[in-house]
Amino acid sequence: MVADALARDEVEIHLNTTVVNVRVEGGRKLVETINDGNVATIAADQILTGIGRVPAVAGLNLEAAGVVYDAKAGIRVDDFLRTTNPRIYAAGDVCLEHQFTDAADASARIVVRNALFLGRQRISALTIPWCTYTDPEIAHVGLYVKEARERGIPVKTFTVPMHDVDRAIADGEEDGFVKIHVREGSDTILGATVVARHAGEMINGISLAMVAGIGLATVARVIHTYPTQAEAIRMAANNYTRTRLTPFRGWLLRKWVNL
Repeated sequence: MVADALARDEVEIHLNTTVVNVRVEGGRKLVETINDGNVATIAADQILTGIGRVPAVAGLNLEAAGVVYDAKAGIRVDDFLRTTNPRIYAAGDVCLEHQFTDAADASARIVVRNALFLGRQRISALTIPWCTYTDPEIAHVGLYVKEARERGIPVKTFTVPMHDVDRAIADGEEDGFVKIHVREGSDTILGATVVARHAGEMINGISLAMVAGIGLATVARVIHTYPTQAEAIRMAANNYTRTRLTPFRGWLLRKWVNL
């Protein structure tokens, strides 16, 4: 879906492709690629390369403090963000797997609690959403279906396409969907993916529900302002509540209504 949107903006995406050479010929910048043995040459106006980041640990003399670190992976910490010197803690990109601004802020709060106030908060206990700001945006929190199944957790997924959401239709922003995963047989939210123009805003409500232990059944009872694109979350919750109406419950309901 996002690939289609990028294609409409005349962005070419080359998957499973390796850049093997970059050169300039006649003032033209050329990129030579290889894909499954096929060599291609792409002309470009500018060439930008994402080479990643490395932690800024040089010159800190961490060895003298007994703090173990890696030049690429950063400072080694445990789940409480303690370094190999138990009197020293680390926070932020220098030690985290998820190098997000919000994750760095949350890790700093954990360090303050654990180092100064005898806290025992674990970094692994955080529920960290993320968003890729394409158009439409891609936001995610929690587990993917594949990850849940790898852990032996049965999953049920509820999906609402944005073209079923009145506000998205009115805004002309119908590309996307809300997909929420719950533990099968319960309304416990395991994870969610949102693809939509405002996915980064919408995912926060799901993150709140997960942290607070609020299940989809409760989300379905929450009145949402209308019309909003976030109503897609409530619609997914409503789809969950419909699954609770088993054939036997349906029979009882019809009997009661017909009394």
